[in-house]
Amino acid sequence: MADQALNTSQSRLGSYWSRVTQFAQRWPGLTSGLLGLIVALGYPPVHGWWVALPALALWIAHLRTSPNWKSALWRGWTFGWAHLTLANNWIATAFTYQSDMPEILGWVAVPLLCVYLAVYPALAALAAHLLGRRGDVRTFGSVLAAAWIVTEWLRSWVFTGYPWPPLGLMLLGGWETPGLARLLPWIGTYALSGLVIWIALLLLWSATAPMPSRGHRAFLAFGVVFGGVVLPMTTFRPSAEETDINYTLVQPLIPQDELNDGSKFEEQFQRIARLTAKNADQSRLVLWPESAVPDYLEDGYPQRYYTRMTAGADPDFARRRIGVVIGPQSTLLAGVVNLNIGEGSDGIPRALSARNSVIAMNGEGDITNHYAKAHLVPYGEYLPMEQVLGAIGLSRLTSGTIPYIPGPGPQTLDLGEHGKAGIQICYEIVFSGQVVDRDNRPDYLFNPSNDGWFGSWGPPQHLAQARMRAIEEGLPVLRSTTTGISAVIDANGNVVQHVPSGEAGALHGLIPEAASPTLFSKLGNALPLMWAGLLALLGLGLPRLLALREPRS
Repeated sequence: MADQALNTSQSRLGSYWSRVTQFAQRWPGLTSGLLGLIVALGYPPVHGWWVALPALALWIAHLRTSPNWKSALWRGWTFGWAHLTLANNWIATAFTYQSDMPEILGWVAVPLLCVYLAVYPALAALAAHLLGRRGDVRTFGSVLAAAWIVTEWLRSWVFTGYPWPPLGLMLLGGWETPGLARLLPWIGTYALSGLVIWIALLLLWSATAPMPSRGHRAFLAFGVVFGGVVLPMTTFRPSAEETDINYTLVQPLIPQDELNDGSKFEEQFQRIARLTAKNADQSRLVLWPESAVPDYLEDGYPQRYYTRMTAGADPDFARRRIGVVIGPQSTLLAGVVNLNIGEGSDGIPRALSARNSVIAMNGEGDITNHYAKAHLVPYGEYLPMEQVLGAIGLSRLTSGTIPYIPGPGPQTLDLGEHGKAGIQICYEIVFSGQVVDRDNRPDYLFNPSNDGWFGSWGPPQHLAQARMRAIEEGLPVLRSTTTGISAVIDANGNVVQHVPSGEAGALHGLIPEAASPTLFSKLGNALPLMWAGLLALLGLGLPRLLALREPRS
């Protein structure tokens, strides 16, 4: 009876699987899209890696059955389009915080952006088909992992780049347990994404492999040794110590719909001043978020640009007032907007462009240094595919008509007794390998941001990617945001302190110490590309070598 019941159950399971297979072959693009949506659930805030990895394994199996290169390209593109559209839904939420365009356009803009972004998963799928289709599942999956590393790296810089989110993000653990992301110092973010593919490959192979041959045993042994021996040995790092640099990190809770309301500027300043007041008599680093200061603080602008200021249209008074708030021994890092003034076509001096910037200011109100943002936010500070999207009525979401221009890239600000600060404004922190001046390594990274228009998906994903930068660079990251999530992250990727979304608060403490320079901090993205080469060799060469060593019957 038991055997009969088992046979019946297996027969039903086989029947269901046959129907699923028939559906997938009849609707390959739809199947890939559905699996792409499920894989996107592996990211914060859902953290559903346990369903994302099996779905990824099923997509690899589905991709492997592609009858030709066009089908492989299509299955890769539809997977990437659905996957990245769901993961980037926070961009659509941003459209609700402006009045120049209908909100519904946000739900058009994201799929349109992902029409382009999906090209990269499509290219990875095509490479796996062309190079790995003649091999077994190990060959195919390893080549796919290698190609995914390369294409995700390309996505990070081609046409200025947009790497949000990397597939490896789903391997980042809880706030005090980085999980498999501990490997970042030795492999980098894009190779961690390749590891996600490889883990899904192991799931697929374990479900489909016949009785183990010598080659199967060797392949499985490699995974066991890697996961059980190499991983613990290479990822152990002691708890981060603390420096002697005090910090006060402020989250003022300035809702997005109030951010550009001139009638509330003074109230906003008083709010951030109250949160900053504690410990004003000590030497400390004060950290305010992006968009924290509505005033233009640089001298030399035409007077009409100062009329919106909270400090009586006097930039010198505005700076001195801030100096009083932070205290005489403090250094402030704060997000501001700086203007580039020149003559217009009518000969009248005017703002020709703007820079999203961070200024360093001492307790006397003197600006001692500044940094200009290099990676501008698509739709927020510039319009991607402007000729196409502008034609249907889209524009950038930030207020005003003055165009933003990018800065030169990573730089380190020497703040004297308050250490050397690397600055990454807002989503610049998501660009792996592009956040640190490697010739002048900082002591920590400051990441001011305005996440108030990023919905419920954006802020946790943003924080998670900041943690990845901390781990791979071996540097603490201090995030100050307008509405949350603000956090202090140590060099191991652990969240030491935080202020949740939707709350006002200030964090006080000592900045965590930097770790020794990591392998990634020395090699940059050459490191994940080396891993891509190794995976390609593993996929294309190892099965052939093992086949030669198999005993002949």
